[in-house]
Amino acid sequence: MASKAWPYEEARKLLKRWPDGKPDGAPIIFETGYGPSGLPHIGTFNEVARTTFVRQAYEELTGRPTRLIAFSDDMDGLRKVPDNVPNQELLTANLGKPLTQIPDPFGKYESFAHHNNTMLRHFLDRYGFDYEFLSATDCYKSGRFDEIIRQVLRNWDGVMGVMLPTLREERRQTYSPVLPISPTSGRVLQVQVEVIDAEAGLIAFEDEEGRVEQSALGGLAKLQWKVDWAARWVALGVDYEMAGKDLIDSVTQSSKIARVLGGRPPEGFNYEMFLDEKGEKISKSKGNGLSLEEWLRYGSGPSLSFYIYREPKRAKSLHIGVIPRAVDEYWQFRGNYPSQPVEQQLGNPVHHIHGGRVPNKSLPLTYGLLLNLVSLPGVADKDTAWRFVQRYAPGTSPETDPELDELIGLAVNYARDFVVPTLQRRAPTEMEAAALRDLDAELAKLPTDASAEDIQTQVFEVGKRHPFDNLRGWFQALYETLLGSSQGPRMGSFIALYGIDNSRRLIAEALA
Repeated sequence: MASKAWPYEEARKLLKRWPDGKPDGAPIIFETGYGPSGLPHIGTFNEVARTTFVRQAYEELTGRPTRLIAFSDDMDGLRKVPDNVPNQELLTANLGKPLTQIPDPFGKYESFAHHNNTMLRHFLDRYGFDYEFLSATDCYKSGRFDEIIRQVLRNWDGVMGVMLPTLREERRQTYSPVLPISPTSGRVLQVQVEVIDAEAGLIAFEDEEGRVEQSALGGLAKLQWKVDWAARWVALGVDYEMAGKDLIDSVTQSSKIARVLGGRPPEGFNYEMFLDEKGEKISKSKGNGLSLEEWLRYGSGPSLSFYIYREPKRAKSLHIGVIPRAVDEYWQFRGNYPSQPVEQQLGNPVHHIHGGRVPNKSLPLTYGLLLNLVSLPGVADKDTAWRFVQRYAPGTSPETDPELDELIGLAVNYARDFVVPTLQRRAPTEMEAAALRDLDAELAKLPTDASAEDIQTQVFEVGKRHPFDNLRGWFQALYETLLGSSQGPRMGSFIALYGIDNSRRLIAEALA
């Protein structure tokens, strides 16, 4: 298969890694990591979705088994309080403690980490991802990571040899690959550690009350995060993990540490970061990105996957304003899919979004056109909008067209919250008023069931008869005087959807 689609290109890395598959038919292990120090956002979802695209591509190419691990770094010490959570004082009082030992500021779960892990799993489950959830706390406390911790202690000098050259002089004085949990305060300590007995897992360090000797095993310590990342790869046998462009240096260092520990670092991919509407990097602690719930209030689930799939190596804005275009582009690519030759289908984003099982249903109108409709007075509810849609596209209904039904509801939400408050119709100029009267006369001659194409022809002809600099100026005048917006739909389609009589009333209102 010669497709150049990026998931296939990534899957071929795994073919080179294991040309004959893993020994004994063992599954290829994909991993994604999540730091539950803040609420999950679409950036978190993005990593799971993109990894799933690669996983599916590998399965298509080989038919071999795979697993996806969604790993939560929930034993990390809380370093700062997120801006977008309640009970800030509660979290401040517990700074430095493992996230699973900090009370839930929302008062719903046994810890802050349990709350955020539940949110992560909720939206991964909602999307139907096939994954295995692993908690760092569980892995450390159950002893699953004990042997890899011993391996770190045995190879202490090698690990330090990787890390120390990357640190500032001040940081070198306190750096340790192992972070003990203080028996006094319960906090994750950033202190120098002495290895007493690597096989027994015994370490020594200075706590608040002096020198302490205790085990590093069984959850009494955790690994520093770059070491932790490498150790996790080795302990879990991870073959593939992608990361953001901001972690390129960390991937390099963790890969070196994985080799020191006797393992093989995974294949990987560095994607660009999402930006908010101000061009700033999305941050869990700032809460300046979209939540999954926000996207799904205004856009369909597949449209989010579509947006995530495209151009992963280019920084993209991720905010409410990108949703309408993403929805319409998704449906455009999906509409093209059935008639494409197989090589184009394999490069079509919808092939990867739907795992090769692309639904063949199409839409009779665009999300953008729906937005223009439901932004008008008297059409701002789903039932009313459906009456217009059914006249425009006979035979459709909420029962037979559930995706269209969903889209109408989403358009109603988006128009109410973001479009209607910004609309402001202006009065036409004298020249524009003459053109509007001319258009009204032409529409009066058309049958009520005139096609969008016939209406569009008349709109064009009217525009040509009046002294606009160009037809773009004519359409801009229509948008601004009839719809109250600087941009808008194909007018023939809009008038056919809204109805000729209703459209003539809009013209009369503008002229008045």
